[in-house]
Amino acid sequence: MTDSATEVAILAGGCFWCLEAVFDDLEGVRDVQSGYIGGATIDPTYEEVCSGETGHAEAVRIEFDPAAISFSDLLEVFFAIHDPTTLNRQGADVGTQYRSEIFAMSPEQRATAERVIRELDASGQFRDPIVTNVSDAGAFYAAEPYHDEYFKNNPYTGYCQAVVGPKVAKFRKQFASRVKAASR
Repeated sequence: MTDSATEVAILAGGCFWCLEAVFDDLEGVRDVQSGYIGGATIDPTYEEVCSGETGHAEAVRIEFDPAAISFSDLLEVFFAIHDPTTLNRQGADVGTQYRSEIFAMSPEQRATAERVIRELDASGQFRDPIVTNVSDAGAFYAAEPYHDEYFKNNPYTGYCQAVVGPKVAKFRKQFASRVKAASR
């Protein structure tokens, strides 16, 4: 649920466990929900999405306080914690469900996302062009409850140690001044 003092952003950039763990730690973020968006199946399951046949992306729905953090600032973190230059993959996670995509909740978010991508491409920060899509948000389906706070609840699993943990550590180092006090 959002209130009048919050906004929502929906971002896909590989495994949602990574995105949730990072954005949970970001100042100004009130809530992060893992889920699925961008496909044809109504209320898909994790197994269906992982098959790559539903068209959905693993994504996070971020509720944030725009007085504390802007949408543009969220995108700065988003582009720092995943590779937006690889089509339908993040590391060993391969398939359209792991694509890089921004699901705009408003024309203003779309314009901001398109501007940020143009600026990043022009900056030369990435060796290859950014392939992140910008789409209008459609139906977002919450992931099954066992995905909630997955990294926090399962920090010693192999995937969390090899993939999620290093992304969280990179975020905490690169954005130290923006990490929630409780996460430091």
